[in-house]
Amino acid sequence: AADFARMEYSINKGLWGTSIGGKETLNSEQTLPEEAYPSQITAKGTETLKLEFKEGELHAVNGEAFADKVKAINKVEEIGNRYGIGRDMHIGDTIIGLKGRVGFEAAAPILIINAHKMLEKHTLSKWQLYWKDQVSTWYGMFLHEAQYLEPVMRDIEAMLTSSQRNVNGMVSIILRPYSYTLVGVESSYDLVKNDLGEYGEVQKGWTAEDAKGFTKILSTPLRVYYANQKKNGK
Repeated sequence: AADFARMEYSINKGLWGTSIGGKETLNSEQTLPEEAYPSQITAKGTETLKLEFKEGELHAVNGEAFADKVKAINKVEEIGNRYGIGRDMHIGDTIIGLKGRVGFEAAAPILIINAHKMLEKHTLSKWQLYWKDQVSTWYGMFLHEAQYLEPVMRDIEAMLTSSQRNVNGMVSIILRPYSYTLVGVESSYDLVKNDLGEYGEVQKGWTAEDAKGFTKILSTPLRVYYANQKKNGK
């Protein structure tokens, strides 16, 4: 027999998540009911998920290596869906200028992207992180608006590929119904681990006098600015 309740919703499943449209997504006040989601929660308690990355790409899930990255993504999706992770509403701008609202479940993207971001924070420099985020935002926008063949996309891809050379390691995640916690990373490229000291604790790379000199030099632009303001009576 046909499930007419389920037929009230338009469901489009892809590799990178599933979108769900229905009467609730046609307004701005409501969200989707539990039964609208294709994947129902079957897991209880908690579970630890370990994702391993090599040069920024997902390499292994719970110790199982995948040559086929699509299968790796599907594995994470299978595990995350049991906990109802990755459910939300998305409001986006279409290429014709209208805003659209749709529900989605995307356990694999949520878990993989945020695990990857945590590993990047441990293995990239401040400015690598900044520019990678800026460029990737543009890349995603161009891709969404059918500009994949724009030549600048190849330039952005080269930069993004280069930025991932040290993004290697394991990320541990605790899963529970409807939520997850990023626990930490294991990586030989972890910049938190260094020989100069520990944040907020002991520093071995400089002395108190060095810090005083650094502070004075760092304040030079502001001292110049406010001296000029004072000279001009402001």
